[in-house]
Amino acid sequence: MRTSVKFTTATLATSALALTLAACGSSSSTSSSGSSSNDASKPLVVVASPTPHAQILEYIQKNLAAKAGLNLQVKVVTDYVTPNTAVQDGSADANYFQHQPYLDDFNKTHGTDIVSVETVHLEPLGLYSSKVKSVAALADGATVAVPNDATNEGRALDLLAANGLIKLKSGAGLEATPDDITDNPKHLKFQEIDAAQLPRTLSDVDAAVINGNYALDAKLNPKKDALLLEKAQDNPYANILAVKKGEQNDPRVKKLAELLHSPQVKQYIDQTFSGAVIPAF
Repeated sequence: MRTSVKFTTATLATSALALTLAACGSSSSTSSSGSSSNDASKPLVVVASPTPHAQILEYIQKNLAAKAGLNLQVKVVTDYVTPNTAVQDGSADANYFQHQPYLDDFNKTHGTDIVSVETVHLEPLGLYSSKVKSVAALADGATVAVPNDATNEGRALDLLAANGLIKLKSGAGLEATPDDITDNPKHLKFQEIDAAQLPRTLSDVDAAVINGNYALDAKLNPKKDALLLEKAQDNPYANILAVKKGEQNDPRVKKLAELLHSPQVKQYIDQTFSGAVIPAF
């Protein structure tokens, strides 16, 4: 079960951002977002996870934005709730941190109306361990940590199922939980933990399924360090640039979307992340 304590932690982080959003992130001076003004000269405030999202945006900020006439401000947060609530309440214009299944679930759960503008990249989800060097070495009864948010938990369990560690009930889909496991030959035990905290659990559990951005933050290379790694082909979990519904045609948002799909950004992603982050355009 997902506990109320986990959600409360994220809620507190959201409340903190409401007070401090103007003070965090890039070195640019702050102003209210107000994307509904359609003033192309106003700063575009984008909330992003540190790695790789903010890194990619900061590359654009330093190398491409000025030439394109875009005043880009990057605000960095580490949880998976704040970016959407900031866009919904207007304290930010856009966010860049999530995939479409997560956004769909968030909108449904929180009553928000945030929409995708463009897909940008894929971060393969991986199974990591500081105790064993292979999946075969996982002991009977081993403890595996998984993300506690609905879509990423289902995604993590699907990764394990695709590699024969468990079987899931037919039709469990993206919202699968450990209760949907129908066969567990290694008798694995599962701990549901906030996604941002998963790298810190590696010393306490036998293995953990970690989102790509948090793996990179923890200096884990998905391509080299993961015991299991999602396949990129036909993967629905590409990360997106998102805005509040109705703001898709904001000229600043359109300009950022074009820059995110530029050859320069593709080259930057390929050279910087060496396959741990994959362009989705």
